[in-house]
Amino acid sequence: MSLPEPDPSAVEAAQHTAIGGGFLAGQGIDGDLEARLRDLEARYRGLLDQLPAVIYLDGIAEDAAMVDVSPGVFDLLGVTPDEWLARTMGWTEYVHPDDLERVLAASDRSVAVGEPFRMEYRALHRDGRTVWIREDSVLIHDDAGEPIYWLGLMLDVTELVSAQQGLYEERSKYGALVEQIPAIVYQDLADESWTTVYVSPQIRTILGVEPEDYVGDSKLWSLMLHPEDRDRAIEEVDRGIESGEPYAVEYRMIACDGRVVWFRDNAQVLRGPDGRPSMVQGVMLDVTERREAEEQLTFLAYHDSLTGLPNKAMFDELLEISLARARRHGMGVAVLALDVDNFKLVNDSLGHEAGNRLISLLAERVREATRETDLVARQGGDEFLMLLSDLERTSPVADGDGASIVAESVANRVQRALQDPFTIDGTELYVTASIGITVFPNDGDDAGSLLRNADAAMFRAKAAGPGAYVIHQTDDADALTKLSLSTRLRKAVEQKSWALHYQPLVNLTQGDMVGVEALIRWPDPNGGLVPPGEFIPLAEEMGLIEAIGDWVVEEICRQDEAWRAEGLELDISFNLSPRELWQADPVEHIVARLAHSGMDPRRVTIEITESTAMNDPDRIIELLHRFHDAGLQLAIDDFGTGYSSLSRLRYMPVDVLKIDRTFVREVHTDPQSASMVSAIIALASNLGMDPLAEGIETEAEWRFLADRGCTLGQGYFFSRPVPPDEILAQHRRSGLTLIEGGLAG
Repeated sequence: MSLPEPDPSAVEAAQHTAIGGGFLAGQGIDGDLEARLRDLEARYRGLLDQLPAVIYLDGIAEDAAMVDVSPGVFDLLGVTPDEWLARTMGWTEYVHPDDLERVLAASDRSVAVGEPFRMEYRALHRDGRTVWIREDSVLIHDDAGEPIYWLGLMLDVTELVSAQQGLYEERSKYGALVEQIPAIVYQDLADESWTTVYVSPQIRTILGVEPEDYVGDSKLWSLMLHPEDRDRAIEEVDRGIESGEPYAVEYRMIACDGRVVWFRDNAQVLRGPDGRPSMVQGVMLDVTERREAEEQLTFLAYHDSLTGLPNKAMFDELLEISLARARRHGMGVAVLALDVDNFKLVNDSLGHEAGNRLISLLAERVREATRETDLVARQGGDEFLMLLSDLERTSPVADGDGASIVAESVANRVQRALQDPFTIDGTELYVTASIGITVFPNDGDDAGSLLRNADAAMFRAKAAGPGAYVIHQTDDADALTKLSLSTRLRKAVEQKSWALHYQPLVNLTQGDMVGVEALIRWPDPNGGLVPPGEFIPLAEEMGLIEAIGDWVVEEICRQDEAWRAEGLELDISFNLSPRELWQADPVEHIVARLAHSGMDPRRVTIEITESTAMNDPDRIIELLHRFHDAGLQLAIDDFGTGYSSLSRLRYMPVDVLKIDRTFVREVHTDPQSASMVSAIIALASNLGMDPLAEGIETEAEWRFLADRGCTLGQGYFFSRPVPPDEILAQHRRSGLTLIEGGLAG
């Protein structure tokens, strides 16, 4: 930064001050002139002595003496004016040795060409400090035009130079940071022009645009936006600038080579002196890989990894949509459940990989045999579902229910498509399948009843013989069975005839039991246990699930107290049903019971299914935050079987992401399952969650999951769900270690 030129009046004053001293008196100046000059000296000396600078008059000749210097030289260099004037060329003693050569060269050049001397250099203060000096001097000429004196001004600019150096260093650091991070940094004017005043060089490698071209064309950003994102992105940026608050927008841009690049644009709006937005500073982070991974994960969560067909989650969603449409328009809907006959023989004789290839080939034939408008989904294993929507209730060509006739026609085509043999590893296999058919509204008014009835019809088809299909028929026996189960269920709720079994949760690296999952069981008076899958849906339908849920929480608290009395302290998790989340205040309901029992909420994990988490997500997120604030841990159960909104999942305060058992089965040999599981583990880690794999049944599955970074797991390989006394017995036998030596063993 250059300093202003010396003020001419100051220079003239300095000349008169210097000339008006004793030096001029010795030159034979007459008395009257000398008196006038001394008067000028008196008038200007006081002013010069107070200037925050050093004024000097110095002879040009090498042997010329110093003529005059202002008192400021003492503050500048620790030298008194008398000491300064006593030396010939003494000022060079105070110039820093590293700067002396260039200072002398510049002085000689100024004399030679008759130009002013202007320079910044370092000088040495008498106390040893280094002082930065800005010196400006001009030549004083005699009547013949010959230079005879230097009239100069020296300023202490140490603080200014230090500040400039600090600013330079900060700019260098900032510039290095900005130009090395894997993102585009920019500054735009916050006006209608959206003029870019700076963009970092990364735009060249990410989008193939030269920075100067981008800065020179204010329309280039909008022109490069993906056509499908352009209007939305511009609208969101406009809204962000108008708000004046920091904002973030995700959009796609088309690079110069045609690539589609996803950006997350995080921007800060700066305000001008008038308080209005004046500048936008932002960072455009390339999130293409993350977006592609999310899209892949979303596809895998909604499709079967082996066949590429829709999975059960997608089937359920489209079934609900089809039923809603059918109710509005008086149409029919058919659900077909297909199960391969004796498929276990294929796996046992040819191996799991051959079985997978057979399933893939069979899926292709089933899809080709159905109509374009029909949906074929893989439910899992060797089970498939077919959805036939928008069916006419009456048939124009035959007597009977039109929907049933169409469903039978599709079942026949599928059976014919399976008649030709399949060739697997050179072996011809003849495959048959049993098909159960159910029709809306004849056999049920909701998705759950239609699926149950289709399964029931499929089992009847199996009983009828390989390769058969059966249309569901409601009979009195079914109604009596359901009535009997309902009656017994009400009594069980009244008498609290339940039991909790506990399945260990294991640290997959060490093999240690770190917690347990509480699983409800219903002891059947006739012997055995009624599986939850048979009575939980009925309990929800009858409005009894909340009473059962209350008992579960009370029993967990009681069991925890009993275990602690025996020296066993474990984290305990349990599943919360969707209906329980719709209680008046489920958070207060559960927290109050935990507080009453004295159980530490930090050792309690509440599990909700993935589909529950995405049902009315705004309300669920609010409830989850309240649970978390109360100290409870949270887990998403059966992850991968539903259609999650990943953008919402990342805002949920979830601690554990449970990988559904359907992906864990044979994960070490199934590339699609391996890809799915690895993606979920990475997703959980990136979101700060612990991945937990369900249904681990073999050592190979365990080692695969541990090697991929899955921290927790559960399954029959470690332990089945067992009564609480067996958990205590395991603890007494071997502490908390289920696998001796962990992975090292």
